[in-house]
Amino acid sequence: MVTFNLFRRVVSTQHHVRSAEEKALVRRLDICLLTFGCLSQVIKYLDQQNINNAYVSGMKEDLNLYGNELNLFTTYFNVAYCIMLIPSQVILTYVRPSYWLPGLEIIWGVLTGLIAMTKHANQVYVLRVFLGLCESSAWPGMITLFMYWYTPTEMAKRMGFYHSCQAAGQMMSGALQTAITNTMEGHHGLAGWRWLFVVNAIITVVWGIAGFFMIPDLPNNPNPRAFWFKRVHAELSMERLARNGRAEPKKMTWAGVRRTFSGWVVYFIAILYIATVLGTYGYVYFSLFLKALTRPDGSARWSVSQVNAIPIGGSAMNVVFVWVWALLSDFLETRWTLIVLQAVIGIVPCIIMSIWTTHPDSVGIPAAYASYFISYTCLGTAPLIFAWLSDLIPQDPEARTLVVGVAVAGYYAISAWSQVLVWPASQAPYYKYGWQSALALLVLVIIMTCILRFIDVRYLLPKRVAFRSVLDAEVVADPVKNDEEDPRDRNWKKPSTTVEQ
Repeated sequence: MVTFNLFRRVVSTQHHVRSAEEKALVRRLDICLLTFGCLSQVIKYLDQQNINNAYVSGMKEDLNLYGNELNLFTTYFNVAYCIMLIPSQVILTYVRPSYWLPGLEIIWGVLTGLIAMTKHANQVYVLRVFLGLCESSAWPGMITLFMYWYTPTEMAKRMGFYHSCQAAGQMMSGALQTAITNTMEGHHGLAGWRWLFVVNAIITVVWGIAGFFMIPDLPNNPNPRAFWFKRVHAELSMERLARNGRAEPKKMTWAGVRRTFSGWVVYFIAILYIATVLGTYGYVYFSLFLKALTRPDGSARWSVSQVNAIPIGGSAMNVVFVWVWALLSDFLETRWTLIVLQAVIGIVPCIIMSIWTTHPDSVGIPAAYASYFISYTCLGTAPLIFAWLSDLIPQDPEARTLVVGVAVAGYYAISAWSQVLVWPASQAPYYKYGWQSALALLVLVIIMTCILRFIDVRYLLPKRVAFRSVLDAEVVADPVKNDEEDPRDRNWKKPSTTVEQ
């Protein structure tokens, strides 16, 4: 009964009726912050995915890539991404996000364009390393900003919309490569796959420049170049943090680092996130599956354009279902049940494809096609996990920032070598261990999610209630700030409300 009463007290604040001013603030955040993040994510994933599309569109033959070079392109990118991710999260607390995130986006745009000039796999390896270093900031950095600007009933929808832009990037990459193959092949002496990198680079640099004005930075240290963000918005944003029991942003400290890594949350969330991503990883190789299929006479079943175009349907399903999961999460005010449901759905294609890869004649090829498309429906776990993280420890922004970094870095660290062993391109489409390992990981996800739900209700909820009481006491002690204090002044700060867990 005590636990239920605590739960009711916390949830009751989520039904706060927003004023017209607050609705206007959220609308401005959606138009500027969310729009920049979403389009940046589309472009980022476009830049990441284009290596696969280029590979099946002539890059393999032009650069003599007849081993596992495609896997190594991903490995080098992932290693660099992993190395820079946590430092980037720390730097983000010291450097304005409106400088850090767009600046790196411009750099990786230039690097993407340079891939169009490569003549050998080694040159691609080097560029992929620097791409990984720069792109590591984008996804976790934006997720961290969302935790500061949006409330619990707003967050999963925004994170879901943002996350779905990965699929939008996949769709655009396939569609763009198809269009370029059909219209620009050989134009000015460049192969179609090279034009893909040139076009990507131009788009990336232009949008990166826009980020200097569209990112509002932090509620207690707004971006002075964000002409759309006014003083009243900063004041209201700070009030929203306090109302929802969330501590204000602060610079990373050694005390915060020690507190984070001496606790269990960082490790548990990291393992859960890694398992969800790797457990649904098979969809990434849909194009290789299509490219490897042949007719009875040995000819390719699908053309280059078809190999690039067919997965677009799966990416469209991904976009829709990420939105569905995120909307359901905020509407039903639950994270864990939807994570479990997605894992259950993901197990189905794992079973079918495990049988098909070992006994192709026992499973019809339509079942294999269906399995890949089903895999796209359960890729909406990441927004739910990190929205849940924000709910679990709202009183510790330093820990949240680090947990996001560690979880994503952990995934890339494992993916850097595991995808070469588990999903080698030379085995496509009959992977020996890929689908079986994915099945085991999804079972792990179900078990861990249920355990975390129990721990949340039993142990973490009372801590959140205690922290809310601290915030309420501070408001009573100092209810009104001086009207002459300007939150746009970088020296203005609300008293820190972070507490030890």
